[in-house]
Amino acid sequence: MRQPPRSRGLPLALACGCTALLATPFAHGAVDAPHVLELFGVLPAPTYDPSASQIPRRRPGHPYEPPPEFKVVNPNGIPPAPIDQAGAFIPVPDRWRIMETLGFKYPWYDPYDQNIWKGDKPIDGKDHFLSLNFISDTIMQPRSVPTPVGPQASSQPGENDTLGRVRQNVFATTLIASADYYKGDTTFKPPDYEFKATLALNYNRVDVNQVRALQVDPRLGETRDDGFLGVQELFYLKDLRNVDSRYDFDEVRIGIQPFSSDFRGFLFQDSQLGVRFFGNRDDNRWQYNLAYFRRLEKDLNSGLNDVTKAPRHDDILVFNLYRQDAPVLGFTSQGIILYNHNRDDRFYDSNGFIQRPAAIGLERLRAYDVVYLGYNGDGHFGRLNLTVSAYGAFGHQDHGIFINQSEQIRAGFLAAEASMDFDWIRLRGSMAYASGDKNPYDDKAQGFDSVFENPIFAGADTSYWISQAIPLIGGGGVALHGGNSLIPDLRSSKEQGQSNFENPGLRLLGIGADFDLTPQSRVSGNVNQLWFDNTSTLEALRAAAPISRSIGTDASVAWIYRPFDTQNIVFRLSGSALFAGEGTKNLYGTRHDAYFAVLGNMVFTY
Repeated sequence: MRQPPRSRGLPLALACGCTALLATPFAHGAVDAPHVLELFGVLPAPTYDPSASQIPRRRPGHPYEPPPEFKVVNPNGIPPAPIDQAGAFIPVPDRWRIMETLGFKYPWYDPYDQNIWKGDKPIDGKDHFLSLNFISDTIMQPRSVPTPVGPQASSQPGENDTLGRVRQNVFATTLIASADYYKGDTTFKPPDYEFKATLALNYNRVDVNQVRALQVDPRLGETRDDGFLGVQELFYLKDLRNVDSRYDFDEVRIGIQPFSSDFRGFLFQDSQLGVRFFGNRDDNRWQYNLAYFRRLEKDLNSGLNDVTKAPRHDDILVFNLYRQDAPVLGFTSQGIILYNHNRDDRFYDSNGFIQRPAAIGLERLRAYDVVYLGYNGDGHFGRLNLTVSAYGAFGHQDHGIFINQSEQIRAGFLAAEASMDFDWIRLRGSMAYASGDKNPYDDKAQGFDSVFENPIFAGADTSYWISQAIPLIGGGGVALHGGNSLIPDLRSSKEQGQSNFENPGLRLLGIGADFDLTPQSRVSGNVNQLWFDNTSTLEALRAAAPISRSIGTDASVAWIYRPFDTQNIVFRLSGSALFAGEGTKNLYGTRHDAYFAVLGNMVFTY
């Protein structure tokens, strides 16, 4: 039988059906030939026309229905993707406002959620950020400190001895405001450039029981009120280059900036005027710093930078190199070379006391050049946490403290702290050694001294020995050692005095523990046994011998409370005592067997 003819390109049934449909008169024009062919896929669908899509098809016999109106949630957002691009990748203005598009909006004063003023989102909708920080740091500290009587007689009847009353009270509050403006998304790479400024306003009040202990004029009494505004940071940072796809980088920072030479602040930790090149390599396994600093004068009573005075003739050139996971995984090693070139001028502090030269020995300004070579390590070996620092100081000074001839500087320092965690308890053991000068009248200066130390070690500022400045000579002359200091270096002060490499040195052995009682509450305790390494310098200063090496036992306990599990609000209460050893009694008499300090500290951060 002869087969019926096929339509061109169409099956027989479809061709017959289409013919039938085309021949059928459809009412009201609801279906026409092109739509039928589109329905069966014979003709391609029309391209999308946005203007036509705004006119919906109307059902016969029904009125026109306007499209629904939606409330604009984010006027800055882009419109929805067209239908023909649904599922495609569409660019958005920035990723930081996606949460706002979804309805998550937070007030500007909320620091715990997304906030434009703390750098969570760009200030211009692109990649410029501004981070503002405000800190209030307040301390209250009743204490007892051995206080030598000044050249004028004591204000208390019957006190004609070399030592006066020991009770003191300190109140100090510091308001810190910081603004940090930078360009670039810093999630995976450093900023392209950055400007940062930090100002600190300090008010302090000190009450003592001894005239001329605070100010050179005894008529000013036993109380001192003082305030000062310091510039702690003011720098510009520039990203020089990104060396690979993982954003290893080289950068330069110019201006007043913080710097720490090692992990625990043993040698040089301060915010000073300088130029610093730094960067990393090998996915951040190698890190380096090359920096030059010229030290600024400081206000003695607050410890803040004083930019109203010319910088000191005290130059520091430092290079250090870090290597992560060396020698084992989880431990970082660092090598350091630091050169200190000092040619300081004569200087009197705001209280009227002479700071340079120190009022001991020849009382002459010294010029010295010292090179520090050191190794520092921090990390863990299995469960054992370990921090170690070792320094050698090599150089010369044009004359000594007691002799008018040049001296070679040869001194050393070693410190280590090991700890181990047992659930919510961490146990610690500490040791430190700073060499002392064996003979103040020879041509060798063997007492180790730092540039500007701020040790986070063996109890840090909760320890009596580390936190308190202990005077040696009355009337603002010389301190046995400065506040926030470990080494008894016999400077006029840590902030304004010159380094002194003819000092008695130190030996320390200590134990301690941290107890994390809750996520908000921690209790720490430390007990340190202290000795002078060599007392020859002290015997020369006091013209008395022998002086025992035993400083005594330093015991302290501290409670830290964070009510919101963050560092935004921190309360700290600590107590410490130095139980005098024979060496301390040789220097300050036997009237007091112990000296104490109680510290209340409140820190609020926004």
